[in-house]
Amino acid sequence: MQVTFLGTSSGVPTRGRNVSSLALNLPQRAEVWLFDCGEATQHQILRCDVKIGQIRRIFVTHLHGDHIFGLMGLLATYGMAGNPTRIDIYGPSGLSEYLHASQKYSYTHFNYPIKVHTVQEGVVYEEEGFKVSCIPLKHKVPAFGYRVEEVDRPGKLDVAKAAALGIPAGPMLGQLKNGETITLPDGRQIKGQDLCGATEKGRVVVYCTDTVFCENSITLAQGADLLIHESTFAHEDAQMAFDRLHSTCTMAAQVALSAQVKQLVLTHFSPRYAPGNPIVLEDLLEAARAIFPNTELAQDFSTHTVARHYQNKNKL
Repeated sequence: MQVTFLGTSSGVPTRGRNVSSLALNLPQRAEVWLFDCGEATQHQILRCDVKIGQIRRIFVTHLHGDHIFGLMGLLATYGMAGNPTRIDIYGPSGLSEYLHASQKYSYTHFNYPIKVHTVQEGVVYEEEGFKVSCIPLKHKVPAFGYRVEEVDRPGKLDVAKAAALGIPAGPMLGQLKNGETITLPDGRQIKGQDLCGATEKGRVVVYCTDTVFCENSITLAQGADLLIHESTFAHEDAQMAFDRLHSTCTMAAQVALSAQVKQLVLTHFSPRYAPGNPIVLEDLLEAARAIFPNTELAQDFSTHTVARHYQNKNKL
């Protein structure tokens, strides 16, 4: 699992940062899932290792332009990229109408199927080892945060040990691999967990933007391996954040601390903190780290790999 940031600015692009989008690469499925698709996202994809032909799902947080103005261009280009397949798009009410109107008035024809799913709180996608759920956040328009969960995998089966116990090749090994208990012809009962290594815990990535501090963010991010959270404003500009329903760096850090996540990456920065201004992004990072030390700043094209981890089988 690898996250690539395609745009980390809020509102408008800057020389060094495009508007919101990130790609989640799932190499085990040869798929890419996008989260938001701001203007010029397809140009950003051309400048990194993300493959447009592998995009299968796009999750939209809300319908502000800096999060959706790149959708039509990317979808049109996708249709010209080799052998296009179906794309599923998830987002708030109104997204389907926006895409249909854009398609109608730009005379754009898609030569591949697109399905738009209007999301509500709860699970929006579950299949093949992954589950994606969403929850409403607190913004000026309906906005959702997304949580991507990978299912746990049983540990590796010790085949040699199984053979030494006289367990024949066949269905019984599959049952043991799944953690089940089997009964041999001689009456012995063998527990799968005794022959398998540590459980491979599923990884969790959470994406929260745009929102001011709210309890739903904490609920969504609970125990995540990686929390990606907007940090539009510095702590010193908290009143502006409350007025505009965006987060400060310290609000994001408080969510990470309360949710007990493993790592926090800040994104969606106001251009007002560019180098040379009284407050710069390094100040936002320092303030966030004072609350949650394992915090980083996202950069356009920066990548973050979410490593696998294991649970001691004695604690199962």
